[in-house]
Amino acid sequence: MFTTILGIKVGHYTDVNAMTGCTVILCPSGTVGSCDIRGSAPGSRETPLLDPEKTMNQVNAVLLTGGSAFGLAAAEGVVNYLVEKNIGYETPWVKVPIVPAAVVFDLNVGDKLVYPKPEDAYKACKAATDGSIERGSVGAGTGATVGKWMGPQYWMKGGVGVAEIKYNDLIVSAIAVVNAIGDVYDANGNILAGARHPDGGFWAEVDPDARFGGIPLPLNTNTTLVVVAANAKLSKMDVYKMCRRAQTGMARAIKPVHTSHDGDCVFGLATGVVDIQIDYAAEMAAEATAEAIRDGVRSAVGNEEIPGMK
Repeated sequence: MFTTILGIKVGHYTDVNAMTGCTVILCPSGTVGSCDIRGSAPGSRETPLLDPEKTMNQVNAVLLTGGSAFGLAAAEGVVNYLVEKNIGYETPWVKVPIVPAAVVFDLNVGDKLVYPKPEDAYKACKAATDGSIERGSVGAGTGATVGKWMGPQYWMKGGVGVAEIKYNDLIVSAIAVVNAIGDVYDANGNILAGARHPDGGFWAEVDPDARFGGIPLPLNTNTTLVVVAANAKLSKMDVYKMCRRAQTGMARAIKPVHTSHDGDCVFGLATGVVDIQIDYAAEMAAEATAEAIRDGVRSAVGNEEIPGMK
């Protein structure tokens, strides 16, 4: 599971009634972070700071949240929690918590007037654990949906998924919030969850060419968010490369992906324990990302309006 990387903790806040929530990843001291954004419609906070050319190396926490742009304000709850713990970037005057964040659009389900607030993200921090974490329709994945390329009448539930790959002493884990416009595929190329066909099965199976044109796509309502973490000694540039390779894992599991209507984002974290060549960690990150996305839909719980695999 994601949380076996020493020092990393994951916590959720879930609002089942409003179908929204947030997920926080708390990092150990010295964690190096970066990110890569491929979707054309991202909603994020402090992601420019993670560019490898920028001087800031450390990350104290990452927030993944529902609520679209409204949900970005929830990051202040994580900042407040870290201030209480005296955690942050050391300046001559005060420690400043570094908390990048990214959002998914879930205002099209549940209650569109309810979205995660700072106090909700603070609760997620308080609930964070280095043990087994909840998956499926929880946290930032509570209102997640997939297979929206044919319209909302055919979609299915997405959710939070996790995966881990180990090679000798190296551990690479991924947590994904799957809210994709595309369908989610297994490793053999079969659709797990996506746009359902009214006669049974999936649209992409019945009419594979349908997704190439003629379908009115819902604008700016989709995003898959991923955090990949390695217990490796990596530079910020190497972490950035790991994020870019993890995006290929997203492409292995989701079709179509990185569209004009997605805000797909991968955050990368390196906790600085194991000496490793970057390509090992990067390829493991790609595979862990794909498996976490698949786990997200396999673990998703449906309701009367939106079916889920679980």
